Amino acid sequence: MLDRVPARPFRSRDWFADPARSDMTALYLERFMNYGLTPAELRCGKPIIGIAQTGSDLSPCNRIHVELAKRTRDGIIAAGGIPMEFPTIPIFENCRRPTAALDRNLAYMTLVETLYGYPIDAVVLTTGCDKTTPAGIMAVSTVDIPAIVLSGGPMLDGWHDGELVGSGTVIWRSRRKLAAGEIDEEEFLQRATDSAPSAGHCNTMGTASTMNAVAEALGMSLTGCAAIPAPYRERGQMAYETGRRIVDMAYEDLRPSKILTRAAFLNAIRVVSAIGGSSNAQPHIMAMAQHAGVELDMADWADHGYDVPLIVNMQPAGKYLGERFHRAGGVPAVMHELSEAGMLDTSCLTITGHSVGDNLGGRVTNDREMIHTLEDPLLERAGFLVLKGNLFDHAIMKTSVISDAFRMRYLSTPGAENRFEARAVVFDGSDDYHHRINDPALGIDAQCILVIRGSGPIGWPGSAEVVNMQPPDALIQQGVLTLPTLGDGRQSGTSDSPSILNVSPESAVGGGLAWLRDGDMIRIDLDAGTCNALVDPDEIARRKTEPAPPIPPSNSPWEELYREKTGQLAQGGVLDFAVKYRGIAAKTPRHNH
Repeated sequence: MLDRVPARPFRSRDWFADPARSDMTALYLERFMNYGLTPAELRCGKPIIGIAQTGSDLSPCNRIHVELAKRTRDGIIAAGGIPMEFPTIPIFENCRRPTAALDRNLAYMTLVETLYGYPIDAVVLTTGCDKTTPAGIMAVSTVDIPAIVLSGGPMLDGWHDGELVGSGTVIWRSRRKLAAGEIDEEEFLQRATDSAPSAGHCNTMGTASTMNAVAEALGMSLTGCAAIPAPYRERGQMAYETGRRIVDMAYEDLRPSKILTRAAFLNAIRVVSAIGGSSNAQPHIMAMAQHAGVELDMADWADHGYDVPLIVNMQPAGKYLGERFHRAGGVPAVMHELSEAGMLDTSCLTITGHSVGDNLGGRVTNDREMIHTLEDPLLERAGFLVLKGNLFDHAIMKTSVISDAFRMRYLSTPGAENRFEARAVVFDGSDDYHHRINDPALGIDAQCILVIRGSGPIGWPGSAEVVNMQPPDALIQQGVLTLPTLGDGRQSGTSDSPSILNVSPESAVGGGLAWLRDGDMIRIDLDAGTCNALVDPDEIARRKTEPAPPIPPSNSPWEELYREKTGQLAQGGVLDFAVKYRGIAAKTPRHNH
């Protein structure tokens, strides 16, 4: 092992084996001795491999990594590396208030500082819950040391009274049943808890499963990593092989800058469409591309993703859950279908050291009910529809969750297919929505569109998953289960609502939702990709002179800094000053004494 010569010197040598500064070497070595390491280990020339530990009691979706890290360490040691595990900021979508979206950029910054300022030659990024994947990939693009993604995997399939219940999705569907009087609150809670039967992240194709699929599509994970359920034995085996592979990557100097190309990101966009992925993929992919220095804009989602068919039959766009997706072949089987049709760039390099095409050999699914062919898809054009108009410059709609009932009510008028007009009912944040949605004075009927503002990166702050608003209880009881919704926030990737969301610019920075009023008519044309309020330009100009809707004050130092430095969702919601930093590990930090 020690005869191996790295493609470039390991940066940890500057800490532990610098002949010009023996005084500093002594300082760096000294305290590592207090838990049993030896000077020989740290000075022998082996690569030091970080394990960025996202699992904790505060992050139940990623808690499996507390155990997986042991197998990762075994793999690192077996391949001749020295593992060093360290904690990261906890990110838990379900429980973090006011929103976990605040923590993606915070986790990014802290991980950058750890990887840059400590003697780490390469890193295993442990991922799972929504923001952990993009935060890690954003960070390693900034630092540019060899890095590999190890996802923790989804929970086992959830069941309630013989029915599949998917995490998140069951909550959105059950709250409609609760409003309709079909179930009581005890049944509501039982259905929700039954959807979480084991360790792991969401077992639906929510944001967690989507982003770990994106990591694999980008070439940042071992082939087949993303979809293995957390409790399966293969997950521990994948952790071991990931540990082995990162050591080889350290010797090869295979860094993210060699993998995260524009072609790789376009591959990821196509995969998101094919799997019915979360609408949160849009800002996260845009953010990762920005930090990787890759040119990507909203037009790419229309040009490269919209016409891709939906072929994965998984909730919320389909029927099944994560276990069956894994058994059907997971992400490699989906990518194989796309590559056979010429819809992927198979020449892209991956962390295996081989191309996408090399990795996909023989990865054909054996379950055509779970993973359809492109010739027989669940939906012909399943990508995100990119919209613009006088209310915003950019927004998206997830087309794969447009139900038959929604399409019949709003998109099937003879001579006006795929377009409709609706009366706006405007809410200032989710508290306002929950307080007033059942107020009969609003006169909400099936010809209304529910609009929520003040929910974007600056307004919330952080951008909240609140756009998937449900109709008033009275309307649900009449059988109208879904209304058109529009907002400058996000929605859960597990939601089955065809909302217009991620609106940029948001109302808090002067976007068009700020001047929208109750009763305004909004015209949406999916074929033209437009969304416009039918308001006279002079009236719009007058409204713009009025005070903007109020937003809550910042409640912590990070909220204030986040608001000051964060951009809009169309561009990824990144810290605007941070994207210029790339490849910073090429220069070793100056000494600390």
